[in-house]
Parts: sequence; structure tokens; C-alpha cells
Amino acid sequence: MKNINRFIEHTNLRPDLTATDIEKLAAEAIEYQFLGICVPPFWLKKIARDVHRSGIQLVGVIGFPMGYQMTETKIREIDMAVESGANELDVVMNISAFKSDMAWVKTELAKCSKVIHESYCLMKVIIETAYLSDEEIVRAAILCQDAGTDFVKTSTGFAPAGAQVDHIKLIRASIHSNVGVKASGGIRDLATAVRMIDAGADRLGVSAGVQIVQEALGLDNG
Repeated sequence: MKNINRFIEHTNLRPDLTATDIEKLAAEAIEYQFLGICVPPFWLKKIARDVHRSGIQLVGVIGFPMGYQMTETKIREIDMAVESGANELDVVMNISAFKSDMAWVKTELAKCSKVIHESYCLMKVIIETAYLSDEEIVRAAILCQDAGTDFVKTSTGFAPAGAQVDHIKLIRASIHSNVGVKASGGIRDLATAVRMIDAGADRLGVSAGVQIVQEALGLDNG
């Protein structure tokens, strides 16, 4: 798959990552022309400087990784991420409130959507599929769509499981075609990446982007 790099958001959200790791991430993203880079809020300003004028999307995470921060905290995180150079914001849904059947979940996401879109940025909502039943995945995906998100994202990478092909298919079948699907968590090789894309994923959040592209290039050259 020659253009697999254009699906990839090159990601490092490990708690122990260093400045050297961030520099490596930026250099790899530029070399392989990944679509985006996803990093913790603390490193947004540095990564924005490192990839300046590269055309690579800079992705920040909001309410990460649990999603149960106060709405006001998430809004402030969004403001600071945009000020730091983020083009896209991946917001963790309040799974605790969702599991409690609280209408506030949609209200919160709508508030986040308003702030993000007023800043001319894209919004993705992480629903953390590992904690949801199939019925809950459908409800969550539709809720996110109705709240104004641009993408529904499967996972933070910190839950017991990441993206699953069946969940990608379920999300894709549940929402409008103009709302994207981002698969993340546990995508470590080309075969898995291609299965996610074939199932309906528009974006891949991966830490193994270089390996995946090199594998794809090896197949193309072989």
C-alpha cells in the first residue's frame, strides 16, 4: 500500500518519553511524510517548532487518558493546545458519565466542538471501545457525531485493548460518511494497518509508523 503514510498520525504518548524521543518523532514524520504527529500537551510547542512549515498536522490530546476531567478543564486544555500550535484535538469522552447515562456527555462534547471549530481546528473524540459493549459503541459514535465531532477515535492506547476491526466496522456503519474514523491502539504492523483501513478507518494513530511504512515499501519494491 504505497500511500499508507498518509493515513498515519505518528504518535508517542508514553509517560516516560524524552526530548530526544520528541526530536526523533519529528524527524521521522518529516522523512516519511506522515499525515500528522500526536504528542502530549507538554510537548506541543516543541514539536510545532520542529515541524514548522512541513505541512504535517499537529495533534494534541485533551482530557487524556481517562476523560473524566471537568468540562472547564478540558476547554482550558483545548485553548492552551491551540495556542501551542495544535491543528487537531483528540478529546477523551467522559466514559464514567456515559456509563451513568448522563446527558452531560453530549453537552460537554458540543462545548468542546464549538471551541475547537472556532479555532479552525479538527476534533476527534476517543470513545475507548475496550470499555464499551457493541451497543454502547454505536450509541457513543452517534452521540459524538451529533455533538459535532469530525472523527470518532477508538482508543487512547492506555486501556486493556486497542482498535479492533469489528469495532471499526461498527463505528463506520453507525455514523455519516462525512465523519471520519480513527483507529488507534495495538496497530504494530502493515497487515493490521491495512485491515483497519479496509474496515473503514480514515486515520491510524500508531507508534510503529516507521516500521509499517518500511514494511509497505519493502513489499512494493519486492
